[in-house]
Amino acid sequence: MNVLAQIVRERRADVAAAKRRTSLRDLLWAAERRIHHSLVERLGKGPLPRIVAEVKQRSPSAGRLREDYDPAAVALEYEAAGAVGISVLTEPRHFGGSEADLRAVRAAVGLPVLRKDFMVDPYQVAEAAAWGADVVLLIAAALDPGLCRVLYKESLELGLETIVEVHGVDEIEVALSCKQAVIGVNSRNLKTLKTDLRVARELVAALPENRLCIAESGIKSARDIHVLQTAGYDGFLIGESLLKAASPGRALVALLSEVRHPERNP
Repeated sequence: MNVLAQIVRERRADVAAAKRRTSLRDLLWAAERRIHHSLVERLGKGPLPRIVAEVKQRSPSAGRLREDYDPAAVALEYEAAGAVGISVLTEPRHFGGSEADLRAVRAAVGLPVLRKDFMVDPYQVAEAAAWGADVVLLIAAALDPGLCRVLYKESLELGLETIVEVHGVDEIEVALSCKQAVIGVNSRNLKTLKTDLRVARELVAALPENRLCIAESGIKSARDIHVLQTAGYDGFLIGESLLKAASPGRALVALLSEVRHPERNP
């Protein structure tokens, strides 16, 4: 079964329903009052490794991740631990996300917040800005190239940064055409949900050295980060391995320490 195609169909229906509840004009009015926090700036400076830490209740591949899920509390742990940004899942059926989750995280932390979802309509970009997000994820595999560029331009107009996510060489061209976007290389095939870190290791060679790029999915250890950082990645989006820990914040502290001070963690 093509999981991605199913989710895209569902999100299109969700957008149609959302448009009946809240006008685009109301979203744009709220978006104008957003205070921007730049993930691009944080990915380009500060101590390595730079981690965008994720909050989500569950995923199709791992099931329920936390029984006591409190996205704001987890985000506060991540901020204290040294994350450079927070990724918030807002897709409801498969990841248990919501607008309320993103708003709660935005109110709790001063870090850049990424709306991670399956964006299929410019209306969702306006939603993200209205809810307080700083960054949106555009998944190349879920969009035709023309729509991806439309969503990218809409994001720029609303003052949002973007991550254009790719999984194969054939998707890199559209990502490169979105000139100010961070490129995210996802090692998980969203059609099959299988993860292979060889994808991240191999695709980074096809990316220009002057483009910010992050690796996503399947990153569980200091060794994974070391290998990918050496290959050229500027940052890493990590969720499941942290969320499964009793304290996601302490798990992030331990991971950062192991990467930065390998001599202390033989």
